[in-house]
Amino acid sequence: MADAFLKIRNLKKYFGSNKVLDGVDLDVARGSVTTIIGKSGIGKSVLLKCIADLLAPDCGLIELEGQAIARSRLGNSGGQGVSFSYMFQNNALFDSLTTAENVALPLVEDSGLKRVEIQQRVAAMLQQLELDASAQRYPGELSGGMKKRVALARALITQPQVVLFDEPTTGLDPERKFSVFEMIADYRARFGFTALLVSHDIPEVFEISDHVAWLDAGKIRFWGSPAALQVEAEPMLAGFLSKADYGRKNKLPDEE
Repeated sequence: MADAFLKIRNLKKYFGSNKVLDGVDLDVARGSVTTIIGKSGIGKSVLLKCIADLLAPDCGLIELEGQAIARSRLGNSGGQGVSFSYMFQNNALFDSLTTAENVALPLVEDSGLKRVEIQQRVAAMLQQLELDASAQRYPGELSGGMKKRVALARALITQPQVVLFDEPTTGLDPERKFSVFEMIADYRARFGFTALLVSHDIPEVFEISDHVAWLDAGKIRFWGSPAALQVEAEPMLAGFLSKADYGRKNKLPDEE
């Protein structure tokens, strides 16, 4: 994809002799939802963390809109807005902070905005995600679905261009998983961000995915539409698409 919004080339990340990412090439279109699939422990979350600057790759190039991404601390808006935001697998909300305080945290730490400006932006975000009635409630007082919305509100408060979702439906029952996928699709359309997901929920996640990237043996073995995945992908992928291949064993430490 010559005009890729997000372009990754020859990305490598090794842990000792373990070549987790061994030359990843990936193109992500602006405004799209791209889902990364692959067996447990294959390096999907490691890839997201390299993109988000939570892990430093050993080699490779990451470009956004044709410009190499400056390796700056995640959340540092620098007055220009954050390019990437990361929604952690288990929400990573602070139990001692209210909903409003959790959402405000990235702005408090890095934006340089005045307190009143932060309060205004947080209030607007909570209203947009229908969380304003829970602004003063703590995570322990919220349902699982509401916690997901708070985590998403915190991810969106910095007005990112790309939101990275690491296993966003972990621990949820099938009905709630579907609700989370609907939420991601709805807010992606509403806020205009580009979404990159890691998910084991196959084929459910395909309903909101424009493209699927299959990571295997450190490389992207397939990139295309969900429909093309099941028609054009290598024969070895057919068995992999079964639920049985999506156990949670043998995970890398960085995929916790």
